[in-house]
Amino acid sequence: MAGGGAYICGEETAMIESLEGKQGKPRLKPPFPANVGLWGCPTTVTNVETVAVVPTIMRRGGNWFASFGREGNKGTKLFNVGGLVRSYLSSSSNHLLGNVNNPCTVEEEMGVPMRYLIEKHGKGVRGGWDNLQAVIPGGVSVPMITKSMAEEALMDFDGLRKYKSALGTGSMTVLDKSQFILRPQDIIKAVARISSFFKHESCGQCTPCREGCMWMYNILQRFTIGNASIGEIDMLDEISRQIEGHTICALGDAAAWPVQGLIRNFRPLIEERINQYKASGTL
Repeated sequence: MAGGGAYICGEETAMIESLEGKQGKPRLKPPFPANVGLWGCPTTVTNVETVAVVPTIMRRGGNWFASFGREGNKGTKLFNVGGLVRSYLSSSSNHLLGNVNNPCTVEEEMGVPMRYLIEKHGKGVRGGWDNLQAVIPGGVSVPMITKSMAEEALMDFDGLRKYKSALGTGSMTVLDKSQFILRPQDIIKAVARISSFFKHESCGQCTPCREGCMWMYNILQRFTIGNASIGEIDMLDEISRQIEGHTICALGDAAAWPVQGLIRNFRPLIEERINQYKASGTL
């Protein structure tokens, strides 16, 4: 059965709405899909990763699966180790540049150290560990962390909560300090691009998300060049917190958290960009 698609349809009730031929917009809960789901019938919605591991758990038993990980973070998980991939056209061919030497997806136990994943499976950060700038631990919807945090972080729920981030999908985006077309990779611009994505994918049903995502994107666009005031950093943080927890689904949270992570962990970088812009005298 074909649905309407869109990122928002990853939310279970938006998927159900889409499958019923309606716009893919999340439903208010309760009632939950387990009681009133597709066509009003009880429905269980789960993801492919969960379904895929069920046969192995049935074969080997729950105790075997629970032997992996630590208390409250049991089992195994698919982790993606990758980075920003950019392409440019040379005279001979199209080159792809990743931020780790071996982008890959692996299954590991919960609680595996982030650095181990990057160095063992990703074959290290391009240019070495000291070239690491930041890591987004679990997909673009979670706050990015600094290099020092990445050195100690464990890839599970509690391990990343310690650094006010989240496991999310377990898909890591590694950002290094390497130059790209004479410019280093730009953390502020990366978060602005993430904000652009959520602005585009918001279904528009909830006012905080519909309006707030646009406001955050507009401010971040100015932050990328420094055309802002220092006071707008706190204003941006306040906007993100007016979105977080005030929407029907978690897309509002997903849009707010990368912005909060940027401000919390890389505020000096934003302030430096603003001061540089002022010093340049650009109007």
